[in-house]
Amino acid sequence: MEIKREWYLNQLISRKGNGFIKVITGIRRCGKSYLLNNIFYNYLLEDGVDKDHIIRFAFDSADDLYLIGESLIALEKEKRKVDPEKFMSYVRSKMTDGKTYYLLLDEVQLLDCFEAVLNGYLRKQNMDVYVTGSNAKFLSKDIITEFAGRGDEIHMYPLSFIEFMSCYKGDKYQGLSEYMLYGGIPLVVLREGVQDKAKLLSSLFDEIYISDIVKRNKIRNIGELEDLLNILSSSIGSLTNPEKLKNTFKTVKKSKITAATIKKYMDCLEDSFLIHSTERYDIKGKSYIETPKKFYFSDLGLRNARINFRQFEQTHTMENVIYNELCMRGYRVDVGVVQIAEKDKSGKVTRKQLEVDFMCNLGSKRIYIQSAFSIPDEEKRAQEIRPLRKIDDSFKKIIVTKDIVAPYYDEHGILTVNIYDFLLDAACIEN
Repeated sequence: MEIKREWYLNQLISRKGNGFIKVITGIRRCGKSYLLNNIFYNYLLEDGVDKDHIIRFAFDSADDLYLIGESLIALEKEKRKVDPEKFMSYVRSKMTDGKTYYLLLDEVQLLDCFEAVLNGYLRKQNMDVYVTGSNAKFLSKDIITEFAGRGDEIHMYPLSFIEFMSCYKGDKYQGLSEYMLYGGIPLVVLREGVQDKAKLLSSLFDEIYISDIVKRNKIRNIGELEDLLNILSSSIGSLTNPEKLKNTFKTVKKSKITAATIKKYMDCLEDSFLIHSTERYDIKGKSYIETPKKFYFSDLGLRNARINFRQFEQTHTMENVIYNELCMRGYRVDVGVVQIAEKDKSGKVTRKQLEVDFMCNLGSKRIYIQSAFSIPDEEKRAQEIRPLRKIDDSFKKIIVTKDIVAPYYDEHGILTVNIYDFLLDAACIEN
């Protein structure tokens, strides 16, 4: 079964022929290669592009490397990358006329001097280039800098809930439960049976993600990295920082790991797109609060596999799902902080910080969102809307709950929607 990734396909289509290098980034196994080499490739053919004018090359493919006189085994043994001269010679041999050629490159960071090679292709009027990669250090950060604004990033996530439901056989209620437990990695979603899903997730985590991070960043103490992953997996959506984590290691693991080493590991995890951090923003003071931050997993199935599916708190997992959905829709997502001063019965003024789960910005648009698993009574509702009511601006304020309720506005203008409508209908928060 093919899962149509139309959100990303439309982004590629809209950027076709724009003179930029289109860079598809994202966590391993989220579907980047399939998007580029199957979905987009087939679109080009259906759009009338001649097959001979589409050059596909995967730098982790033994068959493709053979075409340019390289060997996957030799590259591994010699600890080197693909020779750019061999690759460029191959591309030149494929370009036989002045018509537009579409160059689709997979795992381009395995090509030596790939920035210089791609910069050279930018100067060719009849070449439109699309590349994929799995690591921010090699792609989304360096490419944009290297191209001086001529690298165009499309960041890809595992399946959104609406994509998940397009191939799920049950109803949306069962679907969300499974989605929150096993995540949206396409390979896992298409696997039959919960035992097979769990086994595959554990295997992917150990053999792909940890192995890749260790190899790429030359990490020696794998145990420390795995312990950090366990701690982060058990505390998604909680405020933390390297210093706090250092104390946890000292108390629980009797470890002398430094905050600097923890920060290095956390940067590696973010560079691999396995986790994402979100900063706190003082809404009234209009400034960022440097530390601590919140961390979320790009895929909940991987997170749950890391802790052997033992710890399933729906409050935090729902928050993680909402965060990923907002990021996928293109929002810059921060944690909102509202500073308030209150008098107690004695007249003493105390200062407090109220938290808004998500402050979301998209251009000039802003929305505030509270994630509330359930709102059983007015007392709980008052607690949830209190931070939103303290914000002195006119941007939309929303509560997302798992309670089955129809969307409605209260007397304060705060919109309440259920998680199913929020995930399956992006327009529900616009009305």
